Amino acid sequence: MTVSDQLSGASERVRSWAERQADQYRAGSDRPLDGYLTLMTVYGAGVGVAAVAGRLFGRRVPDRVGPLDLVTLSVATHRLARTMAKDPVTSPLRAPFTAFAGTSAPAELAETVRHHGGVKHSLGELVTCPMCLAQWVATGLGAGLVFAPRQTRLVNATLTAVAGADFLQHVYAWLQRAAE
Repeated sequence: MTVSDQLSGASERVRSWAERQADQYRAGSDRPLDGYLTLMTVYGAGVGVAAVAGRLFGRRVPDRVGPLDLVTLSVATHRLARTMAKDPVTSPLRAPFTAFAGTSAPAELAETVRHHGGVKHSLGELVTCPMCLAQWVATGLGAGLVFAPRQTRLVNATLTAVAGADFLQHVYAWLQRAAE
């Protein structure tokens, strides 16, 4: 038996094992594990590319993240992830993977996944879930603090101001309802 045949046999055994594990995990449900694995690979590769680029360009990760940066990064991540996942204006970005299902909150859309199985299904879940997108957004904004800290702080401050304005709009609407 040649080395090529041995590698092919080992590859087939690993693939067969992975398929059995996926079938047992799904337990009859339609879960796109292959799509999730692809998205995790893309995310990991993106982080790896950012790390290599940082090293090549001599950018160092800060020893610590200051409290103000952490607060603005948190609020900016929340706001940008929600805008990407729920805002009507960003619906064209989600449209290849989702279908309109109505509204879910003031100025927010409810959408469902259009494709079942595979990467398109996984992307549909990702782009309609603000909590899922937050990991990707925070990573991007965090990388921005390494590569372009001044510009990223301005973006974070702007998104934090938008989140504050959203909060005040909700408070105003609540006070109006309470006064009626």
